[in-house]
Amino acid sequence: MQEVNPAETTRAYAFEMWMKAPMPMVTLFRTIDVSNLRKISLRKELKFNMLMCWCIGRAASQVKEFYMLPVGDRLVRYDSIAVNTIVANKMGEVSSCDIPFCDDLAEFNHNYLRLTRQVAESCKNHDIADSMVIGTSALAEYEIDGAVGMYSGVFNNPFMIWGCYRRSWFRTLLTVSFQFHHTQMDGTHAARFLDLLQKEIYSMKSPARF
Repeated sequence: MQEVNPAETTRAYAFEMWMKAPMPMVTLFRTIDVSNLRKISLRKELKFNMLMCWCIGRAASQVKEFYMLPVGDRLVRYDSIAVNTIVANKMGEVSSCDIPFCDDLAEFNHNYLRLTRQVAESCKNHDIADSMVIGTSALAEYEIDGAVGMYSGVFNNPFMIWGCYRRSWFRTLLTVSFQFHHTQMDGTHAARFLDLLQKEIYSMKSPARF
């Protein structure tokens, strides 16, 4: 990661307009078809949440705006992406776990299982400081129509929230919310990311290595 001069990036105007805004976050909602993920999850006994996180990383890695993030009053460029998930720990509370993204699903799954187990047992967050982290929160036991994340003024990372999926005839649908800092990206970039997420889910093939 390295600090960059905003004036020398495509986010120069957005940095000037939104860095000091009292509420610079934008939230988009979308219902996506996750039938393919559910099928793969059941057939291969893979965690649905892990598959979602991997697809999120795949989609984000194709949008260059995800590699830059406002941090404090600076604009920082990262070389890598991680996906965060919230873990129920052994004390009955929740902890935060960052999973480094990689294209290899087997490796990502291995890291996901290892790190979430570590966090659940230790009750200590696992943070990756040198990657641009996409936050996620899965309220998988509950039906929700949407959620808007909190803006603390400290963390500017993009964040996704979803509840349980809904089965409808031959499709399985999931409503997600995606919150992002307007300095990092515009609505078109966010909408393109959600399009890419849907395409990644549609095109994902049942892995042979599991």
